[in-house]
Amino acid sequence: MKAMIFAAGLGTRMQPLTLQKPKALIEVAGIPLLEIAIRRLKWFGYTHIVVNVHYLPDQILQFLAQNHNFGVQIIISDERDLLLDTGGGLLKAAPLLTGKEPVLVCNSDVLCTLNLHHFRQFHLQHKQQPLATLAVQRRTSGRYLLFNRRGQLCGWENIASGQKRMARSCNRPQQLAFCGIQLIQPKILELCTLKGVFSVIDLYLQVARQHPVQSYLLNNNEWLDVGKPDALPAAAALLPKVLPHHKI
Repeated sequence: MKAMIFAAGLGTRMQPLTLQKPKALIEVAGIPLLEIAIRRLKWFGYTHIVVNVHYLPDQILQFLAQNHNFGVQIIISDERDLLLDTGGGLLKAAPLLTGKEPVLVCNSDVLCTLNLHHFRQFHLQHKQQPLATLAVQRRTSGRYLLFNRRGQLCGWENIASGQKRMARSCNRPQQLAFCGIQLIQPKILELCTLKGVFSVIDLYLQVARQHPVQSYLLNNNEWLDVGKPDALPAAAALLPKVLPHHKI
């Protein structure tokens, strides 16, 4: 099974820790975020993993080489010339993600106890046959994805700016916060007409005009954005639940 980990970001929110180290190598209880992501994916059967790089890429390449890619196949999607954001990065990696099976895509700086087997089963067996299934939560956020009663994506809004973008009409949409974990069908990248630097949310909003993009609600799963230094203690406390099979 194939997966992709976003590891190319500048990590500005994590400064000063990221001034000389990419965010993907910031450690939680002594384990780099990238290693945590890879070990979780491997545990759930993902053995073909694409990792994109941009900021201080040689450190990531050296880290992977020193650890023999943790026993899985890792292919680098090189964005050294231009940081493409999540959507652009995913599109650039499209030739590495071909096939008919869904691809698990996740942020390197997110910790979550989500059972990836259950997530994949939900996506594959959903009657709407979505081109993407997005893990979401009911939590306070500055930005929300908007879903209709069937759980299909219909829009996005920024609470602070008041900006709202609708992909399809929807009465009383449900506001849910994106968790940075998703399953996509490779076909979705063939439908993308966006170019250059863009967010993966832009891709979903474009596709959702004519195709189902489904929500997957994290009800009993713990989730944490490890985006700032002050999140590291909470991340260390959550880690044993994220990697229950790994001695920490």
